[in-house]
Amino acid sequence: MQIEILTIFPEYFRSPLSESLLGKGIASGLLGVAVTDLRQFAADKHHKVDDEPYGGGPGMVMMAPVVAAAVEARRGSPPAWSVLLTPDGERLAQGMLEDLSRKSRLLLFCGRYEGIDERSRDLGLFDQEISLGDFVLPGGEAAALAIVESLSRLVPGVVARAESVERESFVRERLDYPHYTRPREFRGLFVPEALLSGDHARIERWRRARALESTKKRRPDLLVQRPAEPGEGEE
Repeated sequence: MQIEILTIFPEYFRSPLSESLLGKGIASGLLGVAVTDLRQFAADKHHKVDDEPYGGGPGMVMMAPVVAAAVEARRGSPPAWSVLLTPDGERLAQGMLEDLSRKSRLLLFCGRYEGIDERSRDLGLFDQEISLGDFVLPGGEAAALAIVESLSRLVPGVVARAESVERESFVRERLDYPHYTRPREFRGLFVPEALLSGDHARIERWRRARALESTKKRRPDLLVQRPAEPGEGEE
């Protein structure tokens, strides 16, 4: 999978793209991530990418000629799936990431300031608009990094054990089950007996039941998407 990020702050990504599993995945060639400075597509000598909004008001607006030049130059042929990272986009969810993981090439555009000139949307430059949630960030860089990190886990070989990905939170609309490690007792709290039993079927039933319990308690909205199955909460 090849991902390109368009941003006015390319240095933002330098350290994260070289660390942990993401860095190893990129270094091994399982995932390609390129970061391009949006300012190189500005037409003036000062590399200006924003201007004051027509009609007045606070903040600045990213200029349509710069946005268009950057996206059209980097989409390539056949065109990469282009994504605008913006607060008014569709809220990011695991299912959306799974869909994105099936794209061979992805172009992430990091919005900034008060947003982009609306004509950039009208031109059909973006296939999809994504938001991390109902809050506002200074720009799309954090969202782009979150998407890249999340997608890297879905690329075969980046996570050594595929089972780790298959059991994570939000897979099959369930939160993850609780995890424990040594010591068996800590400040009067003990590891659940089922996990010490050595009975794999019992452990699996316990984990499914706890995952359902956690989902009911913390994210009951997920059960609307996929109600509990018969016997799912039984140990």
